[in-house]
Amino acid sequence: MSQAQHEFCTFYLNGLLFGIEVDQVQEVLRHQAATRVPLAPAVIGGLINLRGQIVTAIDLRRRLGLPARAAGEQPMNVVVRWEDGAVSLLVDEIGDVVEVSGAQFETSPDTLQGEARLLVEGVYKLKDRLLHVLQLERAVRMPTAESSAQKAEWRTGPDCAA
Repeated sequence: MSQAQHEFCTFYLNGLLFGIEVDQVQEVLRHQAATRVPLAPAVIGGLINLRGQIVTAIDLRRRLGLPARAAGEQPMNVVVRWEDGAVSLLVDEIGDVVEVSGAQFETSPDTLQGEARLLVEGVYKLKDRLLHVLQLERAVRMPTAESSAQKAEWRTGPDCAA
């Protein structure tokens, strides 16, 4: 990232602060009823009707490998613009728009594991916490069956230690 100022729409997941660039956000919404999609990957939270437009909702907790929301907790929606239209990201709570300097940017900490390590581009050190920058393109792209099989093969290949 450059030394320029960047603005992020922030949100919380499992107590952690995440953000995506403001220019990628279409709108933020309170909880919207979602229609389940049979046989869809677990990260698909369903489909929502956004003023007549059907929008796929991705549960970011599941996408990032975080624990499930407590029973009764309703997610909020960060609707982002994507090449195929709008996509809703299901988050715990909406934060503020935060402006940061590129000088505050650092690579992802080693404490990030699994999918989160692949989906977080890096962090900005804020006064009292870290702002995890979500790599939107990776977060909204669902792995294909082929890439999942290759990933499984890679993990269980002959060079993999038991």
